[in-house]
Amino acid sequence: MSVGKVFKFHNDLDTDQIIASQYLLLPTIEEMKVHTFESLDPEFPQKVKPGDYVVGGENFGCGSSREQAPSVLKALGVQAVVAKSFARIFYRNAINIGLPVIVCKDLPDAVSTGDEMELSLTEGVAKANGQVFSCTKLPPYMQQILSQGGLIASLNKEEA
Repeated sequence: MSVGKVFKFHNDLDTDQIIASQYLLLPTIEEMKVHTFESLDPEFPQKVKPGDYVVGGENFGCGSSREQAPSVLKALGVQAVVAKSFARIFYRNAINIGLPVIVCKDLPDAVSTGDEMELSLTEGVAKANGQVFSCTKLPPYMQQILSQGGLIASLNKEEA
């Protein structure tokens, strides 16, 4: 289990709110990441630390299909995104680039920004505010993909 701070966001969080389309013209994820959640919390990139968590409600990552949305979160050191549910394309893009995305139905209503949280991907358990929450338990093959940096990196290693 690893401990990190919670940054909580609302239901139906759109990929445009994660990284606005005008920043997709920047040449690198490193340049884009300083604009993460700019319309919701302009200081998010300065406040988030490696190992912290983004927590959302229903339908996290809806909207445009852009791999940059999970990529900027990973580049800022976000350890995982935990939400009640995910937009299918965001979920796939996150797995592709190696950002854990965990469904945990009850946790988002029980935490606030600034709370500390522990998450075990192998056990499918999160702990926050003295409570234990059951989350999606990632199967070993999915953990392997994430530990290799995502599906793309995993496939590249198989070809080598």
